[in-house]
Amino acid sequence: MTSFLSRLSPVPGFPAYTGPYKVGTIDVELPVSELESLSPCPDETIGTIQYRIFYPCEPESKGKTVNWVPAPQRQTLAAYGRFLGAGNKLAEFISFFPRIFHYIQIPASKNAPLLSPPTTNNRWPVMIFSHGLGGSRNAYSHLAGSIASHGMIVIAPEHRDGSTVISFIRSVPSPTPTSTEEKITTSKQKRTTDYVRLEHVFKPEVEEGRNKQLKIRLWELGLVHSSLLALDKETPLTNLNTSSTSLSPFASKMDIHEPGKIAFSGHSFGAATITQLIKSTFYQPDSTTPSSYKPIFTPSSNSPIRLQITSQTPVILLDVWNLPLSGNSVSWLWNKPFPCYTPTGPGGSALLAIESEAFFKWRVHLKMTKRLLSRDPSSLVPLPAEPEREQPHFYYANTSAHLSQSDFGMLFPWVTKRFLAIEEPERIMRLNVRAITQLLRDRGIEVSKTSHEDMEYEDPNAEATNKDDKIFRRGSVRGWEWISTDISEMMDIDEQESMRSGAIADVKGDKGAMKEAKETVDGIEVS
Repeated sequence: MTSFLSRLSPVPGFPAYTGPYKVGTIDVELPVSELESLSPCPDETIGTIQYRIFYPCEPESKGKTVNWVPAPQRQTLAAYGRFLGAGNKLAEFISFFPRIFHYIQIPASKNAPLLSPPTTNNRWPVMIFSHGLGGSRNAYSHLAGSIASHGMIVIAPEHRDGSTVISFIRSVPSPTPTSTEEKITTSKQKRTTDYVRLEHVFKPEVEEGRNKQLKIRLWELGLVHSSLLALDKETPLTNLNTSSTSLSPFASKMDIHEPGKIAFSGHSFGAATITQLIKSTFYQPDSTTPSSYKPIFTPSSNSPIRLQITSQTPVILLDVWNLPLSGNSVSWLWNKPFPCYTPTGPGGSALLAIESEAFFKWRVHLKMTKRLLSRDPSSLVPLPAEPEREQPHFYYANTSAHLSQSDFGMLFPWVTKRFLAIEEPERIMRLNVRAITQLLRDRGIEVSKTSHEDMEYEDPNAEATNKDDKIFRRGSVRGWEWISTDISEMMDIDEQESMRSGAIADVKGDKGAMKEAKETVDGIEVS
């Protein structure tokens, strides 16, 4: 282990973003009391929402970079140690260099001035990204920063549902503090939300626990949307993060009013969160809805988010995790297709799903994902061949693992190669960004061109392009494999039984495949 770790750089770092724009970032924590809540509050102890914004900034910005491990770092690192567990291989790595994480920097300029948008409507396009289990507002910084470098504002919330290893919630000062000292003291007070460990199997108590988390997550995302509308109107909001500068430069600079323009994305449990947000907002229960359905998110019919999420909304799902979507209490929603498949939608062209190779090889889960992405998720039998318009963009990258779409795969390539067999982590991330930016272009969202380097042109004189046809042309990009939503060859798989047995019943008898599937399930909690 020692000789292996000696090959690592003393301080892991990120490669440069490949888009043409320099990236700025600002940390935001807002009192819930100042925002319009679109659904009943599921937890009164959560008094704020928190997110990091990644955005194109002025090219001459000289702002400091940002610590990848959020403050307070010692408590956060201790929480990661508890989260990973003494038997986990990554915990061994963390314990070997306990101080190494303190110096990792996100290569974005803190509080840098927002660049004036060069778009036709003078507004930057916006994406909201939801993290997975063990994630945070910083854990997908390279993906978010890479997309921002292509001309987009990316909002990365930190969920307080017990899915982060630890989250710190600032106390909200009284609107009429009796003294300046009281105001300062209150602003420094924080309480913690610790990680909630639940099994990865179908059980009533697990379903109840995941639904509880999803209620918090969707409520938070509704508040995030409300906060963006308030920022755009320059409504005064109290950013409790006192190290951040004013949020007023974002006023009238975000393309968030036209229906269907905000892109929604997430990884793992975050992708499941986005799925439930999109469907819960688009489909409203009526008199024909079965009584077994228990809504998780209930925005009113005239709420702004219901006007925003339409059949045109771009949806990007990275290693979507289906177990939280499959409970009996939400099966009515599972059976609904993504809005893009409704008569007014563009079909699967508005839907991008990227699997890791590990998730692709998890056959029972892959079958569920194929159903989820199809035009009829309720069907247990193969559907007729879909016309090209109806097919979603569905791909996986060879030699990728569940961590490949988060910062962990980028920061520790030697570790992930040895333990997870990940090859070319930087290239895998670039393929993800290429697919995401091309989907956005196809949906009429103005983002910058894909660079010569990212396109992997052999001709040194080739230029950047805003029409990356290769990324969605089957067999045109090395190690980038198309996946069909056809389940014809998977009819032997009993999804419910397999998930109840620990999600690896479909590979029993093959020790190597069983080991890989178990590591994939375990890896969901390091995402």
